[in-house]
Amino acid sequence: MQHILLIIDAQQELIEGNQQEGPVYRKEQLLFTINSVIQKAELLKVPVVFVRDLDVAQGHGHGFQIHPSIHIPGNAEFFDKAATNSFYGTGLLEYLQVKQIDHLVIMGCITEHCIDSAVRTATISGFDVTLVREGHSTTDNETLSADQIIRHHNQTLHGHYNVDHFALVRAAVEDLFNPTHDTYR
Repeated sequence: MQHILLIIDAQQELIEGNQQEGPVYRKEQLLFTINSVIQKAELLKVPVVFVRDLDVAQGHGHGFQIHPSIHIPGNAEFFDKAATNSFYGTGLLEYLQVKQIDHLVIMGCITEHCIDSAVRTATISGFDVTLVREGHSTTDNETLSADQIIRHHNQTLHGHYNVDHFALVRAAVEDLFNPTHDTYR
């Protein structure tokens, strides 16, 4: 089985916030978790892919870049997107197909938008997905707190399936690159 670590919108301005939005919920834990999973990926020689949102910091400058606290492997790949969905207009799907990837470990921001759409699109595109439980974050909205949004998505996306492929939510301390999807089929 071929794996990849997909980190979505872990950009400086999105994580730290700006004049319109505050920082994401538990940003220090998020940054720590992202780095710990990157370290696991590097040890196992699992490719790391970053997706950046062109809407963040108008698509340029320090705010647009991956958060400076995140370790970026030297061989990491980057895709920039103009839509919520990481697969739309980015070449990501083609890249994963060429690499013959079967399993995506997904982390990043924002839980109810870009993370949710990536998990769902991946399962319908032929991939099993592991969403890292404490590896994604968001901000409060008018209806729900960030904590409620994260817990809701962890519950909703765990076991989400499209017949042949599905998503599991696992803790960062688990052996994320040893998927357990087959025990649920």
